[in-house]
Amino acid sequence: MAVRLNHTIIAARDHVASATFLSEMFGLPSPVLVGPFAVVSIGDTSLDYMNVKVYTGKDGEISSQHYAFLVTEAEFDEVFARIRERHLSYWADPGRAHANQINDWDGGRGVYFEDPNGHLLEAITRPYGSGGTRAARLHPLFAGDSHEPS
Repeated sequence: MAVRLNHTIIAARDHVASATFLSEMFGLPSPVLVGPFAVVSIGDTSLDYMNVKVYTGKDGEISSQHYAFLVTEAEFDEVFARIRERHLSYWADPGRAHANQINDWDGGRGVYFEDPNGHLLEAITRPYGSGGTRAARLHPLFAGDSHEPS
């Protein structure tokens, strides 16, 4: 049996607005409401947004999580255009040290931006590490330098 991720629950202040943001940014189908969830399907996996109070039983802070999405070059252009149209902050790195930049690690492109809850979303065109030793710009984790994004 091959193990595959089926779904994960994401805490949100407004589960419908958050799921809608994700679906709009990545050009995905609109979320489906299922019980307390706003479900965004991504292939065989779903991200199930739930209001933080329902999820934790109390109002409170949402711990930022990171969600990376592998996209085609054309899809990257579309996502990046939406980021710029909405005047969202974006970064080339997960530490958010390189603002208003994208990265070109492993011969692809990548960008990080926040959703309405502070979760860090990432769009990449190549899996990190996939460039092997032939890529012009290896991902810093594989090149031994984890500080320089591009």
